Amino acid sequence: MACSDNSTAAHNAVKDYYGKVLSTTSDLKTSACSSRSAPHPLVCRIIKTIPSAVNDKFYGCGNPIPLGIEGKDVLDLGSGSGRDCYVAAALVGPQGSVTGVDMTDEQLQTARENIDAFGTTLGYTPKLKFVTGYIEELKAAGIYDSSADICISNCVVNLSPNKPQVFTAVFNALRSGGELHFSDMYADRPVPASLLEHQILHGEGLSGALHTCEFERIVTGIGFARPRVLAITRVDVYDSQLKQLVGDIEYYSVTYRLFKVRDASGSSAGYVATYLGTIAGHEDAYVLDVDNTFERGVPVSVSDSTGAVLLDSWLAPFFTIEKSSGSHDKVADISSAETLMKANTGCSANVCP
Repeated sequence: MACSDNSTAAHNAVKDYYGKVLSTTSDLKTSACSSRSAPHPLVCRIIKTIPSAVNDKFYGCGNPIPLGIEGKDVLDLGSGSGRDCYVAAALVGPQGSVTGVDMTDEQLQTARENIDAFGTTLGYTPKLKFVTGYIEELKAAGIYDSSADICISNCVVNLSPNKPQVFTAVFNALRSGGELHFSDMYADRPVPASLLEHQILHGEGLSGALHTCEFERIVTGIGFARPRVLAITRVDVYDSQLKQLVGDIEYYSVTYRLFKVRDASGSSAGYVATYLGTIAGHEDAYVLDVDNTFERGVPVSVSDSTGAVLLDSWLAPFFTIEKSSGSHDKVADISSAETLMKANTGCSANVCP
């Protein structure tokens, strides 16, 4: 599918901003494209082994890489310099694969030219590749339907001129039980169309940020189960002129989990789930989202929607699930991002030690 004129202009603006305007993370005008919460210690250790050229051009806003993905096939939307792909390549091991999709030549060059050095560090040649393409048109980039177990993305979807097309493409690319595990920029209210023309606001993800209610409507309409929030942090705008432009709009970096499983949010049935403690790095407990934490070996009552995720997704081998004899509140264990924003949820900035 060919890009429309409007999409082409938007893509070119992003290419220019990330390929020519920004050289390193120090050039950013907001905290939008810089991760504010510390990754898991296991991920931090991997990041320290990644070539500096890759790390220096990292513009993510979260930590969208789940653990326990050994042997999985991972797809990264808007992979940039490749940092998250390099981390994922270490986590999936020699039997898994990682494919990064990006449209910016300068970023792709950095990502590709450091693979061999990273393979030397790993002690094996990773199944890691980077392809040129648009995240709205994954098939055109060579990404086939039902080819990925996990899709990750880090502060990229907000840059797309056609977000429903992105989420549809991801849904098709995921296998049944797969997950889109991603961090992105969201607004606490609809963003005026007039801000879309501002290069910096667009490049840093502010003008293209979806209102959370609109996001949830789009993805559930496509077929994903109800979105789950894993982390949420308010974004700071450093530049005084940009602050004036955005006015009262508040922005948040949200890490969402979208599972390609049946939508059981309307059911009143429930389950009892027990975490086995078999995910490396999460031996004692596993955090599914802000509402659901499972301690190893401790049975927990969950709704039918959470039970569906634990039964039918790639997480199934790490849990035992039994049908509950009683009913369960059908929505009590899934908080919306909008509710969390109103509570001004956030966390202090951290980086890897």
